[in-house]
Amino acid sequence: MTPSSARKKMLALHRELDGCRACPKMVGPVVHGPPVMSRVILVGQAPGPREGSFGRPFAWTAGRTMFRWFEQAFGMTEDQLRASVYMAAVARCFPGKASGGGDRRPDAHEVARCEPWLEREVTLLQPDLVVAVGTLAIERVLGTKAPLAEVVGTVKRVRWHGRDVDVIALPHPSGASPWHKVHPGKTLLSKALRRLAKHPAMIAVQTNLRGAPAG
Repeated sequence: MTPSSARKKMLALHRELDGCRACPKMVGPVVHGPPVMSRVILVGQAPGPREGSFGRPFAWTAGRTMFRWFEQAFGMTEDQLRASVYMAAVARCFPGKASGGGDRRPDAHEVARCEPWLEREVTLLQPDLVVAVGTLAIERVLGTKAPLAEVVGTVKRVRWHGRDVDVIALPHPSGASPWHKVHPGKTLLSKALRRLAKHPAMIAVQTNLRGAPAG
């Protein structure tokens, strides 16, 4: 498949995804990033309450924190990341608020209904690296549950939707969780970002970015 035909298929997938209304408890609209044909996929949990109005993932406070991590680690701005890394999620609509406050975690049925979208995206992108952000995304990509302290700061090799990929896990950048601000989370986050900056797929993204024409 040529890059041009793959991008056309991704645009068609996005049009189809935009029309999805499979989960009655989810709050629309569907949120996804642009059709960036990258070998690096960033997978989050689900959009928050603000992302729908902005029409892009990681558009509010958690996103600002995450993009600040990336800029400090390897000098790429938010705009540069959005233009060169494909952004997806385990669930593509806002799940609503939990009864105890905070965002509701998507349930197993909602995750299962959204899984085919990710599978089709992986087929089109053929990624080499997956950046899994937050516990739900980490569990879904790695295929197992593990404490953050055991996976953040490592590079795992897994088979994901028919593709052998490296996985670098990051904690969720939400202000509701202090994990990434205190020991050992702070140290492990720094280690994960260093591994991300040195990964060949991420180096290729930065090299392509530098070679792109201005404007």
